Amino acid sequence: MIAPAQIPNIISAARLVAAPALAALAYLGQREAFAWLLAAALVSDIVDGAIARHFGYVSKLGSLLDSTADILIFAVAAYGIWRFHPDMVAQHRIAFGLVVVLWLAGSVVGFLRYGRLASFHTLLARIAAYVIGGFLAVLFLWGFQPWLFWAAVSLVVVSQMEEFFLMALLPAWTPNVGGLYWVLKRRRA
Repeated sequence: MIAPAQIPNIISAARLVAAPALAALAYLGQREAFAWLLAAALVSDIVDGAIARHFGYVSKLGSLLDSTADILIFAVAAYGIWRFHPDMVAQHRIAFGLVVVLWLAGSVVGFLRYGRLASFHTLLARIAAYVIGGFLAVLFLWGFQPWLFWAAVSLVVVSQMEEFFLMALLPAWTPNVGGLYWVLKRRRA
C-alpha cells in the first residue's frame, strides 16, 4: 500500500518518466500528443507541490525529485518549442537565450554552493513556473501569445535573480524559504 506521504513523490517521479516520452514525441513530430502530455506534466507539477505543502509532506527527497523533474520537463519543453515553433525561437532568440543562461547559471551556482540544485521553491519561483506552464500550454494548444511570453520571461529573470541573492545569503541549502523578503526578515529578527 502506498503511504499518503509518498503521493507527491510518485507524481514527481511520473514527470521524470514523462520527460523522455515527451522528447520522443517531439522528435517524431507528434505535436498534439506532445502538447497534451506536456499539459498533464505541467498540471502534475502544481498538484505535487500543493499536496506536499498542504499535508506537510515536504521532504528533501520530494524537493529533489520535483526540481529534477522541473528541469527535465522544461528542457524537453524548450526542445519542443525549437522543434514545433522554430520561427518563434529565431524571432525571440535573445529572450530564450537569457532564460536558458540564467537557468543554467542558477543550477551551476547551486551545485557549487550546496552540492545540489538550489531550488528554494520560493513563492516567486512558483509563480514564475505557473506562468511558464501557462505559456507552454497555451503555445502548444492554441498558439503564441506575446504578452504571456513576455510575462513568463520577466518572471523567470526576476525569480532567478532572487535565487542568486538567496544563494549568496544562505550558507546551507534550505527548502521552501518563502523568498528573499522572508529570509531578510528572519535575519533581522
